[in-house]
Amino acid sequence: MDLSGILIFIVLFLVTLLFLSQKKRRGKLPPGPTPLPFIGNMHQVKMNDLIKSMVELSKQYGPMYTFYLGSRPTVVLCGYQILKEALIDHAEEFSGRGEFPAVQMYSKGNGIVYGTGERWRQLRRFAITTLKNFGMGRRSLEERVKEEAQYLIAEFRKSEGKPFDPTFGFSSAGSNIICSLVFGERFDYRDEEFTTLLYLINNSWHLMSSTWGQLLFGFPKIMKHIPGPHRKIYKNYVKLGAFVAKRLRMNKETIDPNNPRDFIDCFLVKIEQEKKNPNSHFNYETMLKTTVNVFFAGTETVGSTLRYGFLIMLKHPEVAAKVQEEIDRVIGRDRSPCMDDRNKMPYTEAVLYEIQRFADIVPMSVPHTVTRNMTFRGYDLPEGLNIMPLICTSQYDPTKFKNPNSFDPTHFLDENGLFKKNEAFMAFSAGKRVCLGEGLALMELFIFFTTILQNFTPKPLVDPKDIDITPESSGLGNLPRPYKMCLIPR
Repeated sequence: MDLSGILIFIVLFLVTLLFLSQKKRRGKLPPGPTPLPFIGNMHQVKMNDLIKSMVELSKQYGPMYTFYLGSRPTVVLCGYQILKEALIDHAEEFSGRGEFPAVQMYSKGNGIVYGTGERWRQLRRFAITTLKNFGMGRRSLEERVKEEAQYLIAEFRKSEGKPFDPTFGFSSAGSNIICSLVFGERFDYRDEEFTTLLYLINNSWHLMSSTWGQLLFGFPKIMKHIPGPHRKIYKNYVKLGAFVAKRLRMNKETIDPNNPRDFIDCFLVKIEQEKKNPNSHFNYETMLKTTVNVFFAGTETVGSTLRYGFLIMLKHPEVAAKVQEEIDRVIGRDRSPCMDDRNKMPYTEAVLYEIQRFADIVPMSVPHTVTRNMTFRGYDLPEGLNIMPLICTSQYDPTKFKNPNSFDPTHFLDENGLFKKNEAFMAFSAGKRVCLGEGLALMELFIFFTTILQNFTPKPLVDPKDIDITPESSGLGNLPRPYKMCLIPR
């Protein structure tokens, strides 16, 4: 071996020793696949199917194992039981926010979704109270959703029963509910600025779920310097931030502190109230990042769920027909669906829950961290340790769902045909970090879904048996395959 070969060997040997010594200092972590320096365990998974690969590893290493994302140790949790123990039974200890590079490059740990500690607690408490107050105000949330459902129906009628892609309509409807709460107004579906914002959100979600997005998730320090489509995620967030910043300026110039119009006004009032508190978490930066968080999350998740839901209805026309029978019996054709109808429609409720379970839009949730040193299931987990809760493994847990890999509304029906909840349903995560918009999202899904099926019958362009309802990509987000459908007026 020549001198250069000896030097390379020595360097690799020293790096390996350093890596192993760091691993030892991190405490007694759960067993897992043996990592390599720099790349960790990333060579043992498919980067175009990261989540599925990590689920497969759990079959070898158990429901709790250590996986290295590059040099970062991460404890992966799989299955309902361990997710419940961690996120619910030990909610406080697992409530830290883990690393999510695609978004944190912009948020920098600020805002309601990616914040941590006391700042996050105060922002979350404020957001929940504010949005609830607007929901109980002069125009209830339900009235806003029912009104938007009629705009969506009018948009879909323009298709005249011909094939069309419903993606734009679903995204627009979901986004407009958030816009009415956050910005105080909805947008016309043809508004140029609005369509640009929807593109930025949709494009970012696709990029996060792509192979490039998963590489960024695994190797953020390297990937942020490498050219590629993943770098558009940050640029998209900057553009979203610029739009929100413009709305913040507009509100600040026209605000009446005694009559707040929207979420932004309420935040501006809160900033003014705490301006003499040097330790206040309410300032321009937290307002900007929190508003972007709420806008992004409220737009993409509902739109994607509806898009996936109607693809499933095309695959299972017998299910759509049974929902329509329940709509006709309980609501009829002459009035709009409302939330009072929900408890009288157990089959429709079960279908909506099963759509969310099967579609599994966010299979990993957002990473968590341990908030303090703790012992969990016999292992020592240090403060700050990354935790990856694979929510999909609860949604698809065979001990909780009899046909986990099939679309089956009876997962949420009892022997008498009445709706029953399933504790393994975690579409909105669980514990301290459960989605604060869960109630609103469920309302939107029920009213939009039933209003569409009250007015239209969805028809596929191909034989239903040939429709593929597996996700187009299964990365950080599950995306339905692109499709077109016909909506035949009833």
